[in-house]
Amino acid sequence: MAYGGDGKPLYNQDPHRQALVDWVDNVGGGAGASPATVFDLTTKGILNAAVEGELWRLIDPQGKAVTFIDNHDTGSTQAMWPFPSDKVMQGYAYTLTHPGTPCIFYDHFFDWGLKDEIAALVAVRKRNGITPASELTILKYDGDAYVSQIDDKVIMKIGSRYDVSALIPARYQVVAHGNEGERHQPRTSSGGSSIIDLQYSYFFFARF
Repeated sequence: MAYGGDGKPLYNQDPHRQALVDWVDNVGGGAGASPATVFDLTTKGILNAAVEGELWRLIDPQGKAVTFIDNHDTGSTQAMWPFPSDKVMQGYAYTLTHPGTPCIFYDHFFDWGLKDEIAALVAVRKRNGITPASELTILKYDGDAYVSQIDDKVIMKIGSRYDVSALIPARYQVVAHGNEGERHQPRTSSGGSSIIDLQYSYFFFARF
């Protein structure tokens, strides 16, 4: 990837992404029938930086390859290029809703205690038929908020900003949400009803 003088990724990572595309094309011998897939290292690098208060970086609407947060090379005991540990569920909220073929890291699922949270997001993806060819519409992007709509079926929000409710149509309802450190623990009012707090670090809305 290309980096600036501040050590952060440059906004334009098209050459890096194109190098991955070229590799897949070469392996397949052309004709659009490549049997190969490739880890989307470009999106991982952008996500690593974006969840640290720079969510505007996620305005690339292109379809992705095998999207991932970490694997045994980048994370785990090797820790060569780990995803920010306090933002992991925001990363999965992105990859499990967006076009691409998402890959779940064994350590996150089995060792980090995130099995239920990740499984809930996988269920949303499956139930709404999200695929590598799904249509993506970005509704908002800023340092502290990223909101996108997928196939006019699912809307996802990540980031700390809470004033995004105006972007959510009435026909959509919350199907999953969580907060790093407060995972899937919705507050309740004195009457016992759930309170929707958009300050959760990620939210999924589905059309009903």
